[in-house]
Amino acid sequence: MTQLNQMELQNLRHLVGAHDTACEKLQTYAQQATDPQVKAYFEKSLQGAKSTKQQLMNFLQ
Repeated sequence: MTQLNQMELQNLRHLVGAHDTACEKLQTYAQQATDPQVKAYFEKSLQGAKSTKQQLMNFLQ
């Protein structure tokens, strides 16, 4: 695998941070949702954000 330059690394860190924030918000929304369909939507979105965050983190290894 090729090395990331400084700009790519910085962009990757911003993306990881954004997905981390999204995970926190989606988890809160899912916990507060009373409608089962809305709750399921937020939980599914949370899993997607977690998965994407992990994929991005793999670039840092």
